[in-house]
Amino acid sequence: MWKDFKEFAFKGNVIDLAVAVVIGAAFGKIVSSLVEHIIMPGVGMITGKVDISELAVTVNKVVFPYGMFLQSILDFIIIAFSIFIFVRILMKFKRKEEPTKEETAAIDAKEELLKEIRDLLKEGK
Repeated sequence: MWKDFKEFAFKGNVIDLAVAVVIGAAFGKIVSSLVEHIIMPGVGMITGKVDISELAVTVNKVVFPYGMFLQSILDFIIIAFSIFIFVRILMKFKRKEEPTKEETAAIDAKEELLKEIRDLLKEGK
């Protein structure tokens, strides 16, 4: 059982996933700070010092701070958009190498030769 766990835990995919989660969490904190300390004060300045997170409604002495919910939605949208842009930029730098026509022709020729050998072996039996 320990051997199976070691194989699972130290596979490249699991380690890559763990690194991605840590980096994603750190990136989320950066964007949350951007929203909280840069964007929202600017929005407050434009709207006349209104802080969305402080919006609330009281019903029968029960306070519903819906502003915090709205703030969380805004944070999510900005974080999702930031990650989308970041991934798009990374994908532009990453080059997908497609086989050239010459490589494809060479592969096809090899496959054809292997098919002929297979057929000859079948006839010989």
